[in-house]
Amino acid sequence: MLFYLDLLILMVSMLLLVVCVLVGVAFLTLLER
Repeated sequence: MLFYLDLLILMVSMLLLVVCVLVGVAFLTLLER
């Protein structure tokens, strides 16, 4: 059970990281225009 919890936390943190990167890239492209 603990293994699944760690896997879930890892997946959520990876999703948050991807979202943060996408937002940062979109923000930079908006700034350059």
